[in-house]
Amino acid sequence: MEAEVVLASSPTDAGVSCWDLHTGAEHLRYKSCASSPHGLASVAGRFLASSQLRDRKSSSGSILYWSWNKPQVEVRSFPAEPIKALVSNSQGTYIAGGGVSGDIYFWEVATGKLLKKWHAHYRAVSCLVFNDDQSLLISGSEDGCVRVWSLFLIFDDARREEARHLFEYSFHEHSLRVTDVKTGYGGSNAIIVSASEDRTCKGKTCSEDDISLISSQHSIKSALYPSKAVTCLASSADGFLLVSGSEDGMIRVWDTRTRNITRIFRHTKGPVNNVLVIRQPQNLNPRTSANSPVSPLRRHGLTLPPPLEKFANSPDENAHAKVFIGPQTTSNHLLDSSYISVQTMEAQIKELQQQGSSAAAEVDIERLKSEQLRSVQMIQQWKKMYENLHQFCVTELLDGTHTESANGPNL
Repeated sequence: MEAEVVLASSPTDAGVSCWDLHTGAEHLRYKSCASSPHGLASVAGRFLASSQLRDRKSSSGSILYWSWNKPQVEVRSFPAEPIKALVSNSQGTYIAGGGVSGDIYFWEVATGKLLKKWHAHYRAVSCLVFNDDQSLLISGSEDGCVRVWSLFLIFDDARREEARHLFEYSFHEHSLRVTDVKTGYGGSNAIIVSASEDRTCKGKTCSEDDISLISSQHSIKSALYPSKAVTCLASSADGFLLVSGSEDGMIRVWDTRTRNITRIFRHTKGPVNNVLVIRQPQNLNPRTSANSPVSPLRRHGLTLPPPLEKFANSPDENAHAKVFIGPQTTSNHLLDSSYISVQTMEAQIKELQQQGSSAAAEVDIERLKSEQLRSVQMIQQWKKMYENLHQFCVTELLDGTHTESANGPNL
């Protein structure tokens, strides 16, 4: 059985709790966290990140980073506005944040650069999720709207200027704010399910087809708790365990086959607003194992990335920026270097070359050059696929036009 951990946070500055899902062993409690709903994220298993909203009247918020083996905050970022929803792509290359103004921010993790910012909703962004192939970003908002954003369009300046709007699809099915959004497998054809304070769940495909759903947020809440509301849900990788967080500060683990509670964790006296279930990071040890051997990643001095930028650079400074959007990783191992931005790797190569020609540096240079080559090849493959798809669509359109002309108008 693969080791998994449960992470839980709340808006009451009670930190982030961490337990082993299957044994119940408690890990470190990460301090100084008052997270917003959907504001807790594991960045590709490398470190923990959370958006902070300590005061609703405050004009600024923060984003905090913790390494797995330290309870203290190690990196603090101060965006241009308070960030509510926070999400990382599966490779940990990028972080997206949804602001209270309705803007979405898109950062490169390795450098902290703010690559893009765009106005996404009329009210605050309440939730964000990447689809399974990482090419789409889906947002839900307090305005009741769910929108689908293609990262290929967001980063293609020429297409952005020609497009009538940035989003691929916009769904207006809810009468109150959207509280959660989930997407299944299937890339751009996946089903999107959204939940709302209007006590409904709505299902859509990216082609805007409706999906009938029987369950609703209200029925889930009533079935599990007669008095305290369920605020968040997560499941184990195999789907046999369901983890729920509640307003009573408890985290309950349910067996989905028997519908019985198998374990209960207490986070805090206040409400729980975030629950995650992730694969156990390699350098995370239970609190009771203080004398256990130091992780190899810890010995090699694994450091966290720099703070996220508050503002984007000028267009001239970003003229040569390259962005690699790769498929979802299926590796079961935590890579020591999972950030594969071409621009970042070029900078790392130059830095290592300037430091000298020791054997260790040469090995790192060769590794980085190999990763750079793979990234460039992947970009070329994506470009070729896009060109082929574009040519296919143009050919189909022209063939259809010729056929219609040959057949004459329909009477």
